[in-house]
Amino acid sequence: MRYLVAMIFLTVSAMALAQGKQLHDNNCMQCHASLTDGKPNSLYTRDKRGVKSLEGLNKRVANCAIAADVNWTKEQQNQVVDYLNSQFYKF
Repeated sequence: MRYLVAMIFLTVSAMALAQGKQLHDNNCMQCHASLTDGKPNSLYTRDKRGVKSLEGLNKRVANCAIAADVNWTKEQQNQVVDYLNSQFYKF
């Protein structure tokens, strides 16, 4: 039973990360590329990045969603935060 619960959790987590990546790629990459000479992920890996905590990442994603004029639900916003944290920030 524990194995089944663990497998379900891992599957749901992987799906949420994939959805976060898709939301991010569809709504954020064009703007980020325009800010970084075509290297959108460099915003997350530069030495002087502005995000220093998980709370800061949540705020940044919320502000970027407003700037990009996307109407994400709180769940979708959390999926983007989880994706970015798992791939770049590791808070």
